[in-house]
Order: sequence, then structure tokens, then C-alpha cells
Amino acid sequence: MTTTLRVIVDEILAPSSGGLGRYTEELTRQLIRTAPADCEVTGIVSASPAADYATVEGLLPGLADLTKSALSRRELHVAWQLGLTRLPGGGMVHAPSLLAPLNRHDRVHNTGDQTVVTIHNTLPWTYPDSLGGRESARLKALAKRAHKYADAIVVPTHAVASELSEIMNFGERIRVIGGAVGSNLLIPTDADARAKRLKLPERFLLTVGSLDPRKGIDSLIRSLGTEGDAGLPLLIVGPAAPADTAALARLATEAGLAEGRVRSLGPLSDEDLSVALDRASVFVFPSLSEGFGVPMLEAFHFGTPVVHSDAPALVEVAAEAGVVVARSTPDTYPERLAEAIVSVLDNPALTQRLRYAGFDRASAFSWRDSAQRVWQLHADL
Repeated sequence: MTTTLRVIVDEILAPSSGGLGRYTEELTRQLIRTAPADCEVTGIVSASPAADYATVEGLLPGLADLTKSALSRRELHVAWQLGLTRLPGGGMVHAPSLLAPLNRHDRVHNTGDQTVVTIHNTLPWTYPDSLGGRESARLKALAKRAHKYADAIVVPTHAVASELSEIMNFGERIRVIGGAVGSNLLIPTDADARAKRLKLPERFLLTVGSLDPRKGIDSLIRSLGTEGDAGLPLLIVGPAAPADTAALARLATEAGLAEGRVRSLGPLSDEDLSVALDRASVFVFPSLSEGFGVPMLEAFHFGTPVVHSDAPALVEVAAEAGVVVARSTPDTYPERLAEAIVSVLDNPALTQRLRYAGFDRASAFSWRDSAQRVWQLHADL
């Protein structure tokens, strides 16, 4: 008899899912590849155009079936948030996010009926403005249902587990299973041409993030105007809208920086991002709060020296492979960032040590390992 693990893969099709869509894709692909001999993986998506179904099936070769809801994504969100609809039949359900059909079920007498959800961070409670009021409220409502009905909760780090335990008590249901670097982050054969098109300087600082205050990009820009600044240009992967470009220019001007010292690269393809990460002199991740910190792990993957904040999840994931900067006393955070950046640039021995430490740290995480641990979690249940 074949056992089926049903995975909610709808985040792959979400128009602005970002890292969550990539997480869902990478994890599900490896769940398929590591499935035990008597198990199969099927997907669940909201009502979507036929082309979207084909996209999912193309990204997830070996998917046994794709269940297509009659509800649109928005309708499905609302229905599951209110517990108004269930999946047909029973069995194992794995949700790479909080979006899941959470209802009362009898796992004591039906051990195969189980639902596992994933909580990637505590932002709905700690930084609700980062997500917006409506999204924060939606995630909090789903978390309440998870607290009541989920059989296990996956979180990416022990830091998130600790923070979450102070918000609601999930007891022993929490399991820490991290992510990894995307499988498509590889140096392309036309790297030089891409670097030229992106106008990458010979030496530059690189960061990833939006202008959300939580991301700390404003502090990083201010660090370039401090007395201890290294003088390198800063390139930012992320902001692309005209309003973002104007805001960046305003922050740079306020910091007393020359025109062009700070530049947005906008969203990048995996190939372009690989080139930028590989050629950066230092990758800086000044975020004030993260659940895991994939961009930092991606920089480690290319052996690029990393300077990061002391946000607990980042400290946990880096495990001393990067240079840590304390977030305390926000007024002096920019100066400390500048000092940390210079400490790397002025010390070739430290740069080399960080390079190999980054390689080692990135290799400690793999999607295959994450998938195998998810299978073990469901087996334990």
C-alpha cells in the first residue's frame, strides 16, 4: 500500500511569494526525490490557469498528482483561515507555510491523519509593520488555528523556536528544520558579460533587502558616511520601483554620499545574483530581525566574506563564519557596521578565513537533508 504525503505547493504560484515560493519549490522537489519506497508526494494548489498547473508540474518532476482546488488563492486563504473547508479524505499533509487546512482530527485512532505547518519567523508579532496590518492579522489567525489543530510546527532555527514559545505554547510540537541555498545558484559561463551588463565595480559592497526599516539598509547607507568608512560603492539587490530609487537617493544624500555611491540592482535572476555574490568584496546583512537568513547563507556559498547583525537567527546560522555587529544602541549601529566592514577589507588573513568558513557553513545545509528530516517528522507522528 502506498502512503501519500500531500504538500501545499500554492506558494510557488503566489505573485509575490519571494523566498517562500523558492522554499516550497526546493523542499518539495527534495521530498519527491527522498520519498521512501512505499511513499509518494502529491501537490495541492488553488484554482489557477492551466499554464500555472503546468509550471508547477514542470518544477516538480515526479509529483504523483496535483490536486486543484475549486477556490481561488484568496478564497482558499479565507476558507482555511476560518476552517470552512477540508481536503477530501485523510492522510499526511505538509504545509511549507501557515496556509493549511487545519481542523479537528483524530490522530489517536487514525495515526495517518496529520497536518504539519511551517512558521518561518515571528514578524507578525514582533515587526507587524514589515508585513502590513492585514497580512499580519491573517498570519496570526492561521497561527491560532495551528496552535489548536496542527500536529507539529516546523521552524527554521532554534531562535525562532525560542521567540515563538514566548508568544504561544506549542510544547513539544516544534521541530527545527532549516533551509539551504537554492539549487540554481551557480556561476554561469557568461559571468564576465553579466558583470559588465550589471556594471559591477572591481570592488564593492553588496546587500539584499528592501527599504523596510527592519532590514537595516538605512543604517548600512549611513555607515558609508561615517569617519571609518571604507569608501567602496554599495549595491543593493531588491528595491526596483521608482519610489524605492528615489528613497535610496534621498538616504544617500542625507548621509553625505556622492551620487552613484549607492545603487539598486533591482531583482536579479539566479545567474546574475550568483555573479554579484561571487564578485562582492563583502556581503553585508544588517537586518534587525530574521527567521533564517538565506541571503547570508548564499554569500557563504560563494566564499564571500560576510558582515551581519547579531539578530539571534543570523548568529545561529552563521556559527562564527561571519563578522557579527551588535544592534544595540541604534544611533551608533552605522559606525559599528563601518568598522566591521573595514576590519575585513583591511585584513587579508581574516578575509581568507571567512572565505573558507563560509564554504563550510553553507555546506552544512542542504535541501536533501531538510526533506529527509521532514519525512522523519511525519514518520515520528
